[in-house]
Amino acid sequence: MSLLSLKDVRISHGNVEAIHGINIEVDNGKIVTLLGANGAGKTTTLRAISGLIRPRAGQITLADENITALPAHEIVNRGVAHVPEGRKVFATLTVEENLKLGAYKHRSEPGRWSATMKRVYELFPRLQERRNQLAGTLSGGEQQMLAMGRGLMAEPRIVLLDEPSLGLAPKLVQEIFRVIKEINKTGTTVLLVEQNARMALKISHDAYVLETGKIALAGPAAELRADPRVRKAYLGEN
Repeated sequence: MSLLSLKDVRISHGNVEAIHGINIEVDNGKIVTLLGANGAGKTTTLRAISGLIRPRAGQITLADENITALPAHEIVNRGVAHVPEGRKVFATLTVEENLKLGAYKHRSEPGRWSATMKRVYELFPRLQERRNQLAGTLSGGEQQMLAMGRGLMAEPRIVLLDEPSLGLAPKLVQEIFRVIKEINKTGTTVLLVEQNARMALKISHDAYVLETGKIALAGPAAELRADPRVRKAYLGEN
């Protein structure tokens, strides 16, 4: 069953169309990866889903509700969390204060968000160790954990992850992908934009390849992993 659906979505930057009528289906409970080169339109697509930019045409639905024209905060309230590229943590706030901001929609239910915070700390023990530390003093890997944890504080139905492993050491990359799998096991759907195509396809159920604003390939992740075009362009194989 599809949780998130994009139908003939077109997005423009000024007078230039960046996304040319794409169709994407993200089934409930799945991990779906969106692959593509820099500038293909992956981040633009995520920003449209989360309401940060408005599509020029087409429709985005969440659980059969049209969310195309909703403001970003209403899309969050309906269960979409966006973890942006570059982490975007609040550097002058502590780890715990950053997490509390992620639970803003549940701000009147302290028992609820404190229970969610406990689960986030179980996923990321390092965040609990540094809960009183300023976010700006964390390492890059710790900031990525914090950005993901902050997104989970909203108790999303689907989390949009934009390049979560970018710039991280190999050991931390393994940890981030382990956590993505754990998040999915708890029932949260994941739409993943990731430059590490090999790892992304390994943990995903389905995948799409976006090239210059158009869907070039789509299907089960295992099939795309075996596709010679994907192997050559994204996995570095002949």
